[in-house]
Amino acid sequence: MDVNPDAINPDVAATLAFFMEADRLKGVERRNWLADGSRRENTAEHSWHLGIAAMIMAPFATEAFDLGTAVCMALVHDIVEIDAGDTFAYDQGDDLASKEAREQAAADRLFGLLPAAMGQRFRDLWDEYERGDTPEARYVMAVDRMAPMLLNLAEGGSTWREHGITRQRVIDRNGPHVQPALPQVWAAALAQLNAATAAGGVERD
Repeated sequence: MDVNPDAINPDVAATLAFFMEADRLKGVERRNWLADGSRRENTAEHSWHLGIAAMIMAPFATEAFDLGTAVCMALVHDIVEIDAGDTFAYDQGDDLASKEAREQAAADRLFGLLPAAMGQRFRDLWDEYERGDTPEARYVMAVDRMAPMLLNLAEGGSTWREHGITRQRVIDRNGPHVQPALPQVWAAALAQLNAATAAGGVERD
């Protein structure tokens, strides 16, 4: 049956356009490797894994929060990397300096593709994460710091060694976010980090 293009709901068309644009996230390569060391992960994989982590780590959180909001935030907050690219977590150069401007512009464009109400919802979640001023944002930020740390430990720390990232830099970047929100998870990860350092897989301070 033929469909008159003029009869297509514009919100449906906008939603489908965003859906196809979001597919590009699968092509954004991150610095850290999969746990098995076979290749680097992409941002779509990271976002999915982060959503799963947000669900399963919730019982260990110290602060009450809305899990549905947190999972949505986890899935949405890295969509901007379609335009902005991935900035290495430990970068201290030009990429870090331009990160905020690149990601703000990306958020404007990408969330602007959606129907207005949905686009505003996604933008609000993204802004909330960036501010880090709600229980949901603090929790997702903790999980977001925890996930790549666990993958790096499982893979053997190749990315850390490649960039000269020491044990203390790993602690300084991740601990202030993870330890208050997920102390038991942080304790387990820190034990793994200490073991990896003792074995020579992570550089000493």
